[in-house]
Amino acid sequence: MKITKANGKSEYLLIENLKKRSGETDEKITEIVSSIIKGVKEGGDDAVREYTVRFDGGVPKKTVIEKEELAQYLDMVDDEFKEAIISARDNIYAFHQKQTQQSWLTTEENGVIMGQRIRGLHRVGIYVPGGTAAYPSSVLMNAVPAKIAGVKEIIMVTPPGKDGNPNPNIMAAAAVAGVDRVFLCGGAQAVAALAYGTEKIPKVDKIVGPGNIFVATAKKLLYGVVDIDMVAGPSEILIVADKSAKPAFLAADLMSQAEHDKMASSILLTTSESLARATVKEIEKQIKFLERQEIIEQSLNDYGEIIVCENLSQAIEFANELAPEHLELCVEEPLKYIGMIDNAGSVFLGNWSPEPLGDYYAGPNHVLPTSGTARFFSPLSVDSFIKKSSFIYYTQLELSNAKDKIINLAETEGLTAHANSIKVRFNEKN
Repeated sequence: MKITKANGKSEYLLIENLKKRSGETDEKITEIVSSIIKGVKEGGDDAVREYTVRFDGGVPKKTVIEKEELAQYLDMVDDEFKEAIISARDNIYAFHQKQTQQSWLTTEENGVIMGQRIRGLHRVGIYVPGGTAAYPSSVLMNAVPAKIAGVKEIIMVTPPGKDGNPNPNIMAAAAVAGVDRVFLCGGAQAVAALAYGTEKIPKVDKIVGPGNIFVATAKKLLYGVVDIDMVAGPSEILIVADKSAKPAFLAADLMSQAEHDKMASSILLTTSESLARATVKEIEKQIKFLERQEIIEQSLNDYGEIIVCENLSQAIEFANELAPEHLELCVEEPLKYIGMIDNAGSVFLGNWSPEPLGDYYAGPNHVLPTSGTARFFSPLSVDSFIKKSSFIYYTQLELSNAKDKIINLAETEGLTAHANSIKVRFNEKN
């Protein structure tokens, strides 16, 4: 893993390199996904079944699993895992419960009434990968805030295994999280089915959840037909550390992100050159015992870097510029720096708050903005699953008091029909 000294130039070359990770839209994949979307839109369930056979190797033993059936999967997983997902669910619920908003109404003395109504979306679809990329934690992170928001129905899609059955860990998580129905299909065809609806799969208002490049492309292409959570890029971690940090911890945390993907980025900003060298040695030591060694090595070689900064202010300035998905502050008195962090998906404070704590258990959502989008995007939350409507009530007198200003604004914009809508109420001529 390369060590670089910050000089106002080299560290910003890193940002440019990271921007290239996402690259241009793959036209070939877009063409394939567009064809699948069209096929599902026109062919419905038959098309979904055909693509499932083609891409997944067979048809699932059951196409849909109702809510009542989900509980049986809790008996198929070991007790320790069951206890873990229930504890995680409770923490996620407690955190997201604090995000809820209330509808409101104000009544003025002049009789004017205004307000805002907040309610959950009618139906949401959650995409959950299967196979080697099966993440029960993502089920919890997507379904729990939707449940709190008041979503009336939560639909989950997940590809079946080679034996035609779903992953029992995923299904157990769905049971714990309150998913209403599960359809056993995956890929771009599942996303298209959720967006347009089929004979069996209902149309949803929003699609959330991670997936491969085909799933991500489908979500992107269907945005507007249906809402989506975000277009996620490769995972990333940025650690800011001073001399108080422990090299063994830093090495472990950098590799915990690198194992996701060969394109994942793991960056350490430190004020200590000796800490930087010690961290590299720890990586070399620990990586020998990790299963995804090859992925970690390539990720660290291509998109990993340790930058030695002059001071913490310089490091934090760079962190805000990079706007990372995950930011760890492994420094003395980390709470001092919260107010200085403007751009980050999730912030982990101190040596005993590693990134996996947020991924699995603590409560904050692990669906986070990537690729610098933390400059303007926020983590998945209860807000992601609600919609708002405003309402207005004016009396005749108050509309009369405001009419001249409204007419002036409308006519200034050349919208005479707008002006007329006001004038006719007071028998005024154009």
